[in-house]
Amino acid sequence: MTEPHIPADLAWVRAAPEGEEGPGPWIEIAFGPDELVRLRVTDDPANIVTTTRTKWEAFTKGVLAGEFDHFAELGGEGGPAAQA
Repeated sequence: MTEPHIPADLAWVRAAPEGEEGPGPWIEIAFGPDELVRLRVTDDPANIVTTTRTKWEAFTKGVLAGEFDHFAELGGEGGPAAQA
């Protein structure tokens, strides 16, 4: 979902490992007053992905339920296993 106007007063929250202070890149998320959720990566903050709060909540429930665990096991496909 693309969005022509990004509110300037969004509060971005960084998803960095606990105690990590480096530059990342890290994923950041912002919840807008318009029920939209925005995501970006710290090394490319102008590139923002936008979704709805309902879709974001469904995604996070899926993560917690393990529905995406197979992505972490993609050896040679650019996933975390390829970088280990």
